Amino acid sequence: MEHKRLTLFAGHYGSGKTNIAVNYAMLLADEGKRVCIADLDIVNPYFRTKDSEEELTERGITLISPRYANSNVDLPALPAESYRPIQDHSVFGVLDIGGDDRGAYALGRFADAIKAEGNYRMAFVINRHRPLTSTVEDTVEIMREIEAAAGIRFTCIVNNSNIGSETTSETVLNSLGYAEAVSRATELPIWLHTAEKSIAEGLSGIPVLPLTLQKKYFDLPN
Repeated sequence: MEHKRLTLFAGHYGSGKTNIAVNYAMLLADEGKRVCIADLDIVNPYFRTKDSEEELTERGITLISPRYANSNVDLPALPAESYRPIQDHSVFGVLDIGGDDRGAYALGRFADAIKAEGNYRMAFVINRHRPLTSTVEDTVEIMREIEAAAGIRFTCIVNNSNIGSETTSETVLNSLGYAEAVSRATELPIWLHTAEKSIAEGLSGIPVLPLTLQKKYFDLPN
């Protein structure tokens, strides 16, 4: 799998981007890369990269998250060190961007630096089983809103269509047509499909990122 120095994951609330961002960061670390993951989600206080802090730390991954993440205080502010993945070219940076256009505004302050370096992938995470992205038209509308807020255009698509713990290999395979239609409508390539590890092992012929994390991620897509 080809890697860019910076990988940004964004999508509508419920797309599953946090789970994917954490799993991708761990994949990079398992390949021997120095990795820094930053949680730029100032919209959703319930699913945080910090939920996986133990797993990330075990792999030597630096985690940057809002100061009050996983506490009873949740302020819409990012720590100053959020700039590190962008400024430190010695690490592979993974950025978890807040859901929908409101969350994407947080990325705006980094947009110029990211585009100037030019070594990034911005992945649009889609899930056809979420109410506001169940059709191609609605999905594309959400994508354009995020791009306008973030100041960066998406470069690829990650198909994370799932129905939580009820997901089967057929669920993934049945979403391929939807993902391909989104790809045609946006002229963006499909970079990856995703599935929980036990399901991914039964899929062949398509590029799949196996997901292995806390059960709650699969019970309620974030």
